[in-house]
Amino acid sequence: MTLAERLALAAMYRIDPETGHRLAIKALQLGLTPASGPVTSARLHTTLAGMSLPNPIGLAAGFDKNATAVAPLLQSGFGFIEVGAATPKPQSGNDKPRLFRLREDAAAINRFGFNNDGADAIATRLANRKDNGIVGLNLGANKTSQDKAADFCKVLQRCAPYINFATVNVSSPNTEKLRDLQGKAALASLLADVMETRAALDRPMPVFLKIAPDLDTADLEDIAEVATTSGISGIIATNTTLSRDGLRSADRDQQGGLSGQPLFERSTKILAQLSQLTDGTVPLIGVGGVSNAEQAYAKIRAGASVVQLYTALVYGGLSLAPQIARDLDRLLQRDGFATVADAVGTARGEWL
Repeated sequence: MTLAERLALAAMYRIDPETGHRLAIKALQLGLTPASGPVTSARLHTTLAGMSLPNPIGLAAGFDKNATAVAPLLQSGFGFIEVGAATPKPQSGNDKPRLFRLREDAAAINRFGFNNDGADAIATRLANRKDNGIVGLNLGANKTSQDKAADFCKVLQRCAPYINFATVNVSSPNTEKLRDLQGKAALASLLADVMETRAALDRPMPVFLKIAPDLDTADLEDIAEVATTSGISGIIATNTTLSRDGLRSADRDQQGGLSGQPLFERSTKILAQLSQLTDGTVPLIGVGGVSNAEQAYAKIRAGASVVQLYTALVYGGLSLAPQIARDLDRLLQRDGFATVADAVGTARGEWL
C-alpha cells in the first residue's frame, strides 16, 4: 500500500462508512486510485465458464452497485468484476445508517437492502462501457415485488447485451423473504425461469447462483442437486452471514449481513462441501474473508476456480487486488502448479 493510500484510508475512517464508500467511487472516477491494469502470467491466466480471465482475483458485487466506475475498476488489478445488485425498479434501500465498519474484526456489517438506480440506468451505463474486461451483474429483486423470482428475469433481459455473466442473488439477508428462494423447490423453479430467459437471449452467457453461508448440510445437498440439474454455470459461495460468533467490535450486534475476516472459515468450509457434493463438476467462486494471497490460495485449493473480495479493500485499499494476484503467482510457483486450474480442489479434504 502506498503512503497516499494509507493517508486516504486513515481519512476515510474519520467519516461515516457510506460516505467514505461514495468518496472511494468518486476517486476511481477521477483517476485518483492505482491503475496498474490486470496482473497476469501464464500461471494466473485461467478460464471460468468459458470466460478468459487474466487472473482469478475478482471484485465481488456491492462495491460498484450502479456500474459507475467500471473502467477504472477493470484497471485496478482485478481479473474480473461484478457490479450490482440491480433490481427492475430503482429503490433507495433501508434507512441509514446501514453500513458499519468493525475494525477490530477486519469486518463490516451492512443492511443496504439492494439500494440501486434500477436496471434501466445500470444497463445504459454498461452499454457505454468499452469492452476491455470481464464484467458481471448481480441480479436482485425489488423489496415490494410480489413475484421476486420474476424480477431476476426482468433484470437479465434488460442488461444481458452489456455483460459477460449474471449472478442470481437469493442470499442477501437484507431483503425480506429473499433467502426463502434457496429452498429446493423454489430454487429449481426460479433457476428454470432464469435459464429459459437466458436461452432466449441473442448472446447467452454464464449464469451463477450466489448462496448464503448460513446453510446446513441438507440445504447444501439440495442446492448441489439443483445446480447440477439446472444447467447453471457455477455457484458463488458465499454471501454475508447472520452469525456474530467471536466478534469484538462495538457495532457487532447491528442487524444485517456480516462480511470480512470472520466469514473466512465458514465460507471456505461451505465451498469445500459444495466441491465434494458436486464432485468438482460445477465451477465455484470463493468469496468471504479474502484479504491476502494465502487466503485466496486456500479457497482455490478448497475447490474454488476463482475468488472475489470486497470488504478487505476497506482495510487494504485498492492496491490489495494486484498484490494478492502477484503473491498468488508466487505461491503457485512455489508449490509446482503450472496453472490456477491445477491447484483447484487439491486441499479440499482439509476443510471437510
